[in-house]
Amino acid sequence: MIRVLLVDDQPLIRSGFHALLDLEDDIEVVAEAADGEQGLALVKEHLPDVALIDIQMPVMDGIEATRRIAADPALAGVHVVMLTNYGMDEYVFEALRAGAAGFLVKDIVPEDFLHAVRVAARGDALLAPSITRKLIHRYVTQPLPTSGAALEELTGREREAVVLVAQGLSNDQVAARMVISPMTAKTHINRAMTKLHVRDRAQLVVLAYESGLVVPNSR
Repeated sequence: MIRVLLVDDQPLIRSGFHALLDLEDDIEVVAEAADGEQGLALVKEHLPDVALIDIQMPVMDGIEATRRIAADPALAGVHVVMLTNYGMDEYVFEALRAGAAGFLVKDIVPEDFLHAVRVAARGDALLAPSITRKLIHRYVTQPLPTSGAALEELTGREREAVVLVAQGLSNDQVAARMVISPMTAKTHINRAMTKLHVRDRAQLVVLAYESGLVVPNSR
């Protein structure tokens, strides 16, 4: 059973998502919150698999709540997916660095929303296509060079896997491209994440671009 926490200051949004999730046999909404502070307390109480958190809220915004969740080892199993009214805003990069596993726009169609919750529960990064395009555009127009020293710890195959993940490929697609099993692909990716000290695939993508390991439009 996938346990979900909803954190949004708009009651209509929360009730809509709650009703949709309640229709699924494998998903349970464990609690709701109207601001980040309350949401953080409920995350600690219920330890959900997925926390759907709005970016902009009163008392404590979604980014600060996400940062505190990511910093708490006891909450390592909680995957935060941020909700936004827009395909992109100035907070996306900060939220990814804070530990968000991905983003969803609130006008997402129901089938995609339910799929997204299940993807997030598996621990995979989740970025709406519109956000992914603009994320890459950010690195085309405003590159943020950082030291690539940490990448020296990666093996050749781990580096190859990171590049493919940054290009948007799933584990199965990475495996097919590298001609290895999906389990081996997942192992390469997980080892790379451990060595690079990133929480999830979303942060791995950001690091890959910032370090210069992946150059936008290089595919």
